[in-house]
Amino acid sequence: MRRPEILIAEGDDVLRRSLKEMLLRLRFGIIESSDKTGILRNLPNPSIDLIIIGSFEDGAWAGLEVVQQIRRLDRKVPIILIAAKPSEALAIAALRAGINDYLKQPFSFEELVTSVNRCISHFLPRGPQQNTKGPGSGIIDGHRMIGESLALQEIRAYIGNIASTDSNLLVTGETGTGKELVAELVHGNSPRAHKPFVCINCAAIPDSLLESELFGYERGSFTGAYSSNKGKLKFGDGGTIFLDEIGDMSPYAQAKILRVVESREVQRLGGRENIPLNVRFIAASNQDLEQSVSENKFRKDLYFRLNVARIHMPPLRERKEDIHSLSDHYIRELNRQFGREVEGFSEESLESLLRYDWPGNIRELKNLLEAILINFHHQRISFMDLPELFRRRLRDAKDLPQDERYPLLSMLISTNWNISKAAQKLHWSRMTVYRKMEKYHINRKENRNINVIERTAGTG
Repeated sequence: MRRPEILIAEGDDVLRRSLKEMLLRLRFGIIESSDKTGILRNLPNPSIDLIIIGSFEDGAWAGLEVVQQIRRLDRKVPIILIAAKPSEALAIAALRAGINDYLKQPFSFEELVTSVNRCISHFLPRGPQQNTKGPGSGIIDGHRMIGESLALQEIRAYIGNIASTDSNLLVTGETGTGKELVAELVHGNSPRAHKPFVCINCAAIPDSLLESELFGYERGSFTGAYSSNKGKLKFGDGGTIFLDEIGDMSPYAQAKILRVVESREVQRLGGRENIPLNVRFIAASNQDLEQSVSENKFRKDLYFRLNVARIHMPPLRERKEDIHSLSDHYIRELNRQFGREVEGFSEESLESLLRYDWPGNIRELKNLLEAILINFHHQRISFMDLPELFRRRLRDAKDLPQDERYPLLSMLISTNWNISKAAQKLHWSRMTVYRKMEKYHINRKENRNINVIERTAGTG
């Protein structure tokens, strides 16, 4: 596989050299340009896999103009914009212009690597230590944990620290927040990465099968045991055992697991010897285990054995700043899967994603995008392209901002729903009125009763 080529366009010679040195260390091919003309002279060029644009003498907005010119020549090449003087207005304008990522100065080497790898993830090498479950694509090599929120940056840093140890780890968080991904990353960045990663769904194993499934059995130990089986725990010998949804285990199962965690030994059904087990335990739960312990639903001793190191995955509603990068990542994946060329969301539809609370978290976001792209053949996803159920949930939400909605609705009623007149009186453009109507889910049909009431009040 050829190495990816990156075009660095930066007017500041010091910053450009620094970027070049960073990326050469990662074995990327580098093309340099110190002015806007040099960028466009290199395009279109299928061998360029990423463009990094910084500031020029006339400021970051000049870099944004270059982005717009690039998009006229090449709609697919990923672009990272570096802003020396970042602002909300610049970020929004950059999004509209079609950039893939936005870095604010000063930024760290890790932030740059994260951004670059996210934009050209199809080039990332899959090392020999990787297996079908995904461990091995570590924090640096894979960037599978998408997002730049402060919470996620802290979690990534902690994963890097905890991975080098052999301590048991408890991962908590709501369903769909990425608990299994944390376990895979810890394993993939640990000295055990070349050994198995075994995931055990604790909620799916009945007590009657617990010992035979996890500990294994000897031939003839029960009817149907025609050969010996070493069990799932022993299959993970040398590697990592991931106990998913540990809070759903019965008291009987908890007692059995506690003994294994304490002794690092198993005894097969029908066997007489204790078999040593060299594994690291990572457990995960979407329940409040502290409360379960206080209610005697979960063993205190097992809780303390597993809760040596702790990572809590925040729900998506608490890290909404990551929705943009998550959406970009999954859209790129789904484009390759379905053969699409979707570029992203319109401003209005992206705003609706930010207003939603995401009870299903990242899993719900990914499923939403897949549902959209299955039969989608446009470049931008508008609000009306979102599934009807999702739009209905937004309409039913009680936290919609009302400070703009009522004046807009009143103006539309007073002008008998004449969009041009309403726009003129509100000092908005007609497109802004339409956009606000879509944003607040205002339409004439649904508000006809309000119209009648207003008219009746006016004639009284």
